[in-house]
Amino acid sequence: MNNPDTSSEHFHGSDLQKVEAKYHIKASDIISFSANVNPLGLSDKLKAELSSHLDCLTAYPDREYTALRNVIADYCGCNADHVVVGNGSSELISLFIRALAPKKSLILGPTYSEYMNEAKGAGSEASYFELKESEGFVLDEAALISALADDTSLLVICNPNNPTGGAIRRSVLDRIADHCRSIGCFVLIDETYVEFASDMDDITAVPLAEKYTNLALLRGVSKFYSSPGLRLGYALCSDTGLRQRISMQQVPWSINSLAEVAGRLMFTDTAFQQQTRDLIFSERKRLTKRLSENPLLKVYPSDSNFILVKLLTSDVTAASLFDAAMRLGMMIRDCSTFCFLDESFFRFCIMDPSDNDRLMECIEKCLSK
Repeated sequence: MNNPDTSSEHFHGSDLQKVEAKYHIKASDIISFSANVNPLGLSDKLKAELSSHLDCLTAYPDREYTALRNVIADYCGCNADHVVVGNGSSELISLFIRALAPKKSLILGPTYSEYMNEAKGAGSEASYFELKESEGFVLDEAALISALADDTSLLVICNPNNPTGGAIRRSVLDRIADHCRSIGCFVLIDETYVEFASDMDDITAVPLAEKYTNLALLRGVSKFYSSPGLRLGYALCSDTGLRQRISMQQVPWSINSLAEVAGRLMFTDTAFQQQTRDLIFSERKRLTKRLSENPLLKVYPSDSNFILVKLLTSDVTAASLFDAAMRLGMMIRDCSTFCFLDESFFRFCIMDPSDNDRLMECIEKCLSK
């Protein structure tokens, strides 16, 4: 368990203006394979109905967000009293970690850097538990249990994990949560990408958030519902005291009225949910097969809407591939700045089939030179 430096500059999926300045391509013309956002965009239902609710902006939203929390509870199959809503999952990550004030944190990595940033910002002694490349980034449950020292206060798991795409089954999470309860450790599970998993019911920790008071899960609408600008996230937590501490720290009305209405529409849009899954499942299978047939690539199985790939040739790096794709108006993610990964790893999210084919052709052309 070490803490590699992940501070070097790189382009994130939200950095389209920076990319525009460097490559002289309009941000609106860039196909972002880096942001991991649903390629379908906003649902037709949301676009058709949200405009009729604009008058909600003339009043404060319900401070308790009761209607929204009830819709989320129905969507997840949980107790509405256990739902916490926030200004995106990013705010909730910060709120939970600050409220927990962990002395010692352990984070499964490679993963999203904000967990480490927030833990350190809260004064925690934070380190990574490595998901090893040699093991396909699959969790070694016994090794993790051994690594969880008696003084570990917080364990953070992204599930499915970004950027590796793999997921931990709930049966495994159950045993981990039970062990953590025995040593007084809180488990924070980020399920940002779980709705893209084909076997979501075997992965999601919703039942565990009801079962364990030392566990909370986080989700948002940025990725699956293609709404990063809405800034709407939610958490499930059965610890009443922790929810109260978070409420005391949170800025009142952190979710605006329009986002509150949008959330109530999104979570009941079953047609859009199915349409998204149909697209992601079929394209994920097709693209994984196509890339796996290339001997110069190693493709990691994904339970999400993105795929992690390793270049098996030193002639092409993630940076050079990023540059080649960018010059064609396509932005992928160079993963060399994730902990434990190097310049041979890149990640791309699933877009519509024609755009996916363009990216495949770009990758194959770069490898054939």
